[in-house]
Amino acid sequence: MAQSASLQLYSLCGLSLRSPWTLPIPRRAAEETDDCNVELAEETESFFSSARAEFSTRPATSSWGKHASLADGSDYVFWPELFEFLVSADGRRIAARAIDDGPWEALQGYLLNQVLSYALIKQCHEPLHATVVMVDGQAVGFIGDSGYGKSTLAACFLRAGYSLLTDDLLVLKERGGAYLAYPSLPRIKLFSDVARILLGSTTTGVPMYPYSDKVIIPLSGDSSWDAPAPLRAVFVLRPCSRTKTNRITVRTLRKRRVLLELLANTFNHEITAPDRLRRQFLLADRLTAAIPVKSLSYPRNLTVLPHVVKAVLRELQKALPST
Repeated sequence: MAQSASLQLYSLCGLSLRSPWTLPIPRRAAEETDDCNVELAEETESFFSSARAEFSTRPATSSWGKHASLADGSDYVFWPELFEFLVSADGRRIAARAIDDGPWEALQGYLLNQVLSYALIKQCHEPLHATVVMVDGQAVGFIGDSGYGKSTLAACFLRAGYSLLTDDLLVLKERGGAYLAYPSLPRIKLFSDVARILLGSTTTGVPMYPYSDKVIIPLSGDSSWDAPAPLRAVFVLRPCSRTKTNRITVRTLRKRRVLLELLANTFNHEITAPDRLRRQFLLADRLTAAIPVKSLSYPRNLTVLPHVVKAVLRELQKALPST
């Protein structure tokens, strides 16, 4: 991985990061260099040996990405044959290593997304699993199970000239009764054929992991929004089969359902400490009262997505009432 000559300070997800690598995110001013929430560091294989040994004593997990909370309070996270990370007990340092010279773009994606969520949670921030686009200077979020098309719908917004705030990791901070959504990495994850259809035939990206057709596509210019923005509304995606209906449906959700949907779409289900669960519930409860949340269902068909974009824009123009 290419490193810069000195540590640089950046802003991401509402945190300041001190990094030895040049990152594609906004830098912070030199006078703010003492204000660092998370320090990133590249370490050697031997640095991770004790964490690796402790992990080997834990029950095996079925997921491809592996995780263990260690005795000293740190978290060891790794993807076999790709990367390994160690997040300190206070969440203020993340050590990283690429295994067998894994691609930097992919390591950056894992480090500043899945792994960063451990640091956020340790510092009492509660991230959501959401994709967010910008409409008229305000953030519009999409939540739903993996595979429901959050990123694909966001790509259609990009195609229509809108910007992306974050794809996957959403951090919110309350300001005067409203919520600000903070930008994440300027990239989007799509299947390569979908990317070519929605973003252009020459669109390319770096594979997320071996043997996958999903790629990480960097964004630049007007395609990416790099400042906090007020959260205007959230839509819960419920894609439906074409055999059922070709209709695009937006429905008001009862408050109880909104609460359950927000709880289900937290980011990082590995950490289940009681204080973390309490924060999840409090955030979901406050968002339920503050932000309009509606369900959005539509056929799983790329040709209908431009109409879905228009349906979302129409709902926003109605100044959605709180439910």
